[in-house]
Amino acid sequence: MAVPKRRTSKRKKRARNTHKIAPAIVIQKCPRCQAMRRPHHVCAECGYYDGEQRVEPKEA
Repeated sequence: MAVPKRRTSKRKKRARNTHKIAPAIVIQKCPRCQAMRRPHHVCAECGYYDGEQRVEPKEA
């Protein structure tokens, strides 16, 4: 079995892992109430998704 001859330095390890970052969370305006929401999710303010009311809106 192959065994590393030398320890991997912090610099080499970090350079190798630079692409392993979490993607940024996308936020869009709701077309109905203009509140910010995640795409493909029910709006928390008005309760609408895809032109239909799916859940009851939260009370203000």
